[in-house]
Amino acid sequence: MTEQMQSLGQWVAFLSKAELPVLKQTARELTALREDDTHLSAHAVSQIIARDPMMTVKLLRYLQTHKRKAQTAEVVQVEQALLMIGLGTFFNHVPYQPLVEEALKSHLPALPPLLRVVSRSHRASEYAKEWAVELRDMHFEEVRIAALLHDIADILMWAFAPDAMLKIRAMQQEDKSLRSRAVQEQVLGFALRDLQQRLAEEWGLPELLMMLMDDANHSKLRVRNVVLAVNLARHSANGWNDAALPDDYRDIGELLRITAVEAMVRIVPDEADSVCDINKPH
Repeated sequence: MTEQMQSLGQWVAFLSKAELPVLKQTARELTALREDDTHLSAHAVSQIIARDPMMTVKLLRYLQTHKRKAQTAEVVQVEQALLMIGLGTFFNHVPYQPLVEEALKSHLPALPPLLRVVSRSHRASEYAKEWAVELRDMHFEEVRIAALLHDIADILMWAFAPDAMLKIRAMQQEDKSLRSRAVQEQVLGFALRDLQQRLAEEWGLPELLMMLMDDANHSKLRVRNVVLAVNLARHSANGWNDAALPDDYRDIGELLRITAVEAMVRIVPDEADSVCDINKPH
């Protein structure tokens, strides 16, 4: 049914109300923790949610739709959100169902690409957090969540429109010169970036989070941190020899006030067979 929807408005309306799927691992770990009185805490729960963009959105969406009138400050951090609503309310009213793996049972070819985007998003969030701490950003968790949710529209469309997303991927693999936005508009009728912006507004996500997730604000230091973390995670997912990585190292070096070589040495895993020449022109 969802695959038949064509307009951006239809998808926004559907995804605004849909019960978003979460990772099986998330559900398994939350179930085990709920039964473990010794280790159950808001911090422990937040550490599980931190790896799952869909579960993070579900929590923030619930918080925004159940705000108390007295609440004036925006809540972006997961642990803070859990403390505000209480663990009992979380476990009883923010379901860690359905499971992504179950939702795509009849579209198994779409599961690996979805899991790759989730993994990439988690890596981006870790990079962003690390750099925010180094830049002495006292609210580094906000930056981490912005990086984690940067590609949430991609993840949701893999879950709810797998055939369309597989078609987009096939077209781009066949013609590497195709721009993502153009292919998305051709197949879906809109760009995923536009869907994400509309969803963030519809869900009532905190304005700060929306600003940090918007690449148009790249001149701001914290947004640039998010953008560079997302870029590095996306490019390195293709292998540590990806042609775009030398430019990433330069940009990250500028962000952290270190050289491109120093950035590369810090980022590239020791076991990676990296032969990128960061000194050659691009």
